Amino acid sequence: MARPPLSMKPTGWFQVAWSTEVKPGEIRRMTYFDREMIAWRTASGEAVVMDAYCEHLGAHLGYGGHVEGEVIQCPFHGWQWNSEGRNVCIPYQDRPNRGRRIRTYPVTERNDSIYIWHDIDGRAPYFEAPDVFSSFGDDSTAADYYPPMTLHREALEMHPQYVLENGVDFAHFKFVHKTPIVPVFTRHDFGEPWSYVDFTITFEGDENQSIDDVQSGVEAINGGLGIAVTKSWGMIDNRTISAITPVDERTSDVRFMVYIGRTPGRDDERAAAKAEQFGAEVIRQFAQDVHIWAHQRYSDPPALATAEYEGFTALRKWATQFYPDGRGGSAADLHTAAKGPAE
Repeated sequence: MARPPLSMKPTGWFQVAWSTEVKPGEIRRMTYFDREMIAWRTASGEAVVMDAYCEHLGAHLGYGGHVEGEVIQCPFHGWQWNSEGRNVCIPYQDRPNRGRRIRTYPVTERNDSIYIWHDIDGRAPYFEAPDVFSSFGDDSTAADYYPPMTLHREALEMHPQYVLENGVDFAHFKFVHKTPIVPVFTRHDFGEPWSYVDFTITFEGDENQSIDDVQSGVEAINGGLGIAVTKSWGMIDNRTISAITPVDERTSDVRFMVYIGRTPGRDDERAAAKAEQFGAEVIRQFAQDVHIWAHQRYSDPPALATAEYEGFTALRKWATQFYPDGRGGSAADLHTAAKGPAE
């Protein structure tokens, strides 16, 4: 394995927990982007993510701190901090310290997940995290699907961009996932912070069929580098969310969710069991990719086949907008494009 040459501190939305992992009154310790953080939930239900250390004398709020209604209290001297990281109470003084503030992170909570906005320059969010239902504009909601099935792998030596590059890698489907024929991409739209990738694919039939006969495919939306959502059509109705969050300069956490659609008029145990079986297969296939990503070396410049050149080049150029230097390490060097595809 090799340390990714790309910056591990990109800008964007990144998942730090499942919603159920941050319960009212509890404090969850975590490390992301090389920073010790805590997540907690106010009595009114707001999810809060902030740096872990009290600004008074540096006590870690995740070790002995506790939530008091809408604030978190330090275990060392009882200083209280609100959801904006501001000190609101010093119990042995009649006024708070208004000059110090614990760094907090913008939070959005959707699809049973907690996402934070990360930007090393402290800029406010300038795009939204995608939603696995509303972002596709088809009026579907979580009620149309069984509860999600999940996968969580921690501290893998990989970068979020590996996962997004997988989305334009048509050739791997046949060799990793054993599709009978190579899928065909029908849309590559890389420009704004959200990008779109659609492709025709089937997992049935044999290699003698034509792609023109395939009536199924996938629509994918990438919300920056941290979150990708997909919608399948023409096959068993499923939606997925992959979320990759850097932990430090070498590793990332991987989270994956799959929602399997309910069949109208079928809410029996057999239908639920079938849905669970299919969901497990989707997760198995994603785990196949994870196994490769976690042992991958980032190839820069890559030796691309002619048919791969357009998709990979467009995605890597698009990805540079999320890196602090606008380049992403060596990934955006001009020689990458100059090399061109393999003949």
